[in-house]
Amino acid sequence: MPRWLLPESISDILPSEARRIEDLRRRLLDLYRTYGYELVMPPMVEYLESLLTGSGRDLDLRTFKLIDQLSGRTMGLRADITPQVARIDAHLLNRAGLTRLCYAANVLHARPAGALSTREPLQIGAELYGHDGLEADLEVIELLLHSLRVAGVQQVRIDLGHVEVVRSLLAALPHLSEDEVFPLIQSKDAPALAQVLANTHEGPLRRALLALPALYGAPAEVLARARAVLPTLAPIVRALDQLDALCASALLASHPGQDVRLTIDLGDARGYRYHSGVIFAAYVEGQPNAIGRGGRYDNVGESFGRARPATGFSLELRELAGLVEEPAPARAVRAPWSVDAGLTQAIQSLRDAGQIVVQVLPGHEDEQQEFECDRELAQHNGAWSVRPLRRQ
Repeated sequence: MPRWLLPESISDILPSEARRIEDLRRRLLDLYRTYGYELVMPPMVEYLESLLTGSGRDLDLRTFKLIDQLSGRTMGLRADITPQVARIDAHLLNRAGLTRLCYAANVLHARPAGALSTREPLQIGAELYGHDGLEADLEVIELLLHSLRVAGVQQVRIDLGHVEVVRSLLAALPHLSEDEVFPLIQSKDAPALAQVLANTHEGPLRRALLALPALYGAPAEVLARARAVLPTLAPIVRALDQLDALCASALLASHPGQDVRLTIDLGDARGYRYHSGVIFAAYVEGQPNAIGRGGRYDNVGESFGRARPATGFSLELRELAGLVEEPAPARAVRAPWSVDAGLTQAIQSLRDAGQIVVQVLPGHEDEQQEFECDRELAQHNGAWSVRPLRRQ
């Protein structure tokens, strides 16, 4: 096997793409700071039981595992940063009121999330702790939309769901296997779902489960159908009321320069063991998978010693940067190679002022790189100054 060959679904990031990613990362973290979110940097590796807290069965197959040579305990390479941030909020910061945290770092997946997905996503996101009202859900969804605007995304579809709908129906049918039913609801495989439910005697509950894959589309129409076909269990009624309130919010109705379309998907069973309420996903044209996901995950911090209301979102930064228009080459100043003290001082002054100065090494005068040199440092009457580059 060639030494330069990388593992499947792992790739290098080359200069042009790396610059777009890094520029976008900085702009997004600066945006989150304007909303009051504080940056945290969790470690890449932790003891496995900490990484999988609250979402273990969902993340277990995607987590690389290894043995700590110091303690002999099993550790994991993080496949998601959200549980780590929940640990920081619950165990380290231990604040009584609201806490807003953000992050941007690599995660590693033992298995890719999709056919075209990388196993080393660059994850960026924001989490809000300490408020159980819809105001928190609205804030993080609005921040997600603002993030997409920063990346130049003008058209986006937000799918809204609520895990309590599926969870309440299955709780009323304890003889059914969650592991068998949830994937069928998630994939909207109505024929297979009907076959699994064939021996279920509870007619209204069976009909409600069979209706879930089709409860997708425009909010008003879907919510009206849902209230007609779903049982009036208190958690389901509360879930539908919350989705109705979110869709009616002015915060999600007006986004200058951005066309936002809201849809409801009551068959979305993603993360049902982890999430606790409203969930959402953002889709943009040209991307087969969601560009961003989020939702409420109350009480995950309980395993770390303190249960807290929590909601947030994450974006895959590499995919998002791929939507950013390719920028023009950065303008730079070309400088000759010399040990002249005046030239060294002139170069340093330009760099201190934020200018890009590319010093040409002997024999490489005609090579072209990422930068567009449109000026040069030239010596005139013993002094070095910048002038327009004279093309040959």
